[in-house]
Amino acid sequence: MADEPILRLATPADRPALEALLERSVRDLSRDYYSPRQIDASLKAIFGIDGMLIADGTYFTVMVGDHYAACGGWSRRRTLFGGDQAAGRSADLLDPAIDAAKIRAFFVDPAFARRGIASLMMRASEQAALAEGFRSLELMATLPGVPLYRALGFTDTGTHEERLTDGHIIPFVPMRKPIG
Repeated sequence: MADEPILRLATPADRPALEALLERSVRDLSRDYYSPRQIDASLKAIFGIDGMLIADGTYFTVMVGDHYAACGGWSRRRTLFGGDQAAGRSADLLDPAIDAAKIRAFFVDPAFARRGIASLMMRASEQAALAEGFRSLELMATLPGVPLYRALGFTDTGTHEERLTDGHIIPFVPMRKPIG
């Protein structure tokens, strides 16, 4: 059926559509949590597609018909959050015996929000991380994402304020979940 969500791995060819989806998601779903200035600044400095996730085969997209409904995934690398443009990234590999796999860059098109699509991507990410030997997951949640991640079994592990070079401060919530 055309309206059933179809999860698949993202490819480099998907990137322009995923970047547009990401911007729609951040601008619409974050507006009750972050100011317009914070949203603009975060789109420039933090939020973006991480090409390494696509290259690693750990980043998904969900299609509903011919619409990109969502994107998100997981990582076996040290970087916890941020697109290719974000500062402080690390391509170092994690050790599944001691490190948590990273849940990365979940964005849902506002037209498809609250339909279980993020949960679908999370199940796929958990299964893939578990298959590689990881026993826990961690993520850096945006404020609008916190309720979803709590509902999916993640617990807050603190708070984090990302200070951008332009002076903006973007609050996040680090979260963790055991798997397996």
